[in-house]
Amino acid sequence: LKAKKIDNLYRKLPSLDVLDEINHRAIIFGYMLFTLGIITGSIWAEYTWGSYWSWDTKQTLSAVVWFIYTAFLHARFTYGFRGRKAAYLSIGGFISVIIAFVGVNFIRTIHSF
Repeated sequence: LKAKKIDNLYRKLPSLDVLDEINHRAIIFGYMLFTLGIITGSIWAEYTWGSYWSWDTKQTLSAVVWFIYTAFLHARFTYGFRGRKAAYLSIGGFISVIIAFVGVNFIRTIHSF
């Protein structure tokens, strides 16, 4: 009985190629917004603290996240990474986002709340 319910769920999912394309487009959209956030945050930091970048833990982890997604997009456009390789890179990027968002709160910084 349970197996049939799970099997039904799998039939309703789009193909792996469609899921890969959705993932790719979502990462492009998020990457553009994240880049805009880093730029505007840097401008605000310069106005507030007199420096665009201070190597705070949150800033450093955000740079790591940005480079991971830059590597993802570079691999996708240059080497044609799709499917499993792209999924592993996007999972790694998502884990880095969680670490940057949550992990910094365990360290005393300007960005901890």
